[in-house]
Amino acid sequence: MVRLDENEISFPDPEIYDGHEGLIAFGGDLSIERIWFAYQLGIFPWYNPGEEILWWCPDPRFVLFPDELKVSKSMRKILHQNVFSFTENQNFRGVIKNCQQISRKGQTGTWLSDELMETFITLHEFGLAKSIEVWQNEELVGGFYGLQIGNVFCGESMFAKVSNASKAGFIHFVETHKNDIELIDCQSHTSHLESLGARMISKKEFLKILHKNNERR
Repeated sequence: MVRLDENEISFPDPEIYDGHEGLIAFGGDLSIERIWFAYQLGIFPWYNPGEEILWWCPDPRFVLFPDELKVSKSMRKILHQNVFSFTENQNFRGVIKNCQQISRKGQTGTWLSDELMETFITLHEFGLAKSIEVWQNEELVGGFYGLQIGNVFCGESMFAKVSNASKAGFIHFVETHKNDIELIDCQSHTSHLESLGARMISKKEFLKILHKNNERR
């Protein structure tokens, strides 16, 4: 595993360096320049606040192709009943703050540090990160955020305060952008996203799609 130099924005090439269980490097910083560069390489930070920053590029990679989206009859009914309304980029700070603070089953604390949160907020202000908000009775009840790299959306985190809110937001996002997004990077497996059609692909295939989209930008 490689230690990163805080004074140099570089990473090991994830196409030729596997690391241990996808762990590529550690150290460095959370500057907007490093975060943006990392995601263009298919690398993302995931660590416990107060500890060394860890950088990952797992193999296989958990992703969703928009045309493979699965929507259950019950979820389709909820969407048709307009239980929720949806917006994009209207409350990025609210979404990421909820992602940081929401209580999750089997998890204590959060991997989303204040410093990393502020970096993503700045990336949003530069038009590089986006949020999807889910509303019910004018209250923010769900949503998620991530980085857009060409036609690849790199999802970071989601939250829900009421049942089905994040799932409805995700379905709405995929169906709205199915013609301009080739792939949604979900990073690591969750049963929640698997039920919506996400699946594993090799790191090699993921990086090939990501690099192709980088070249289009």
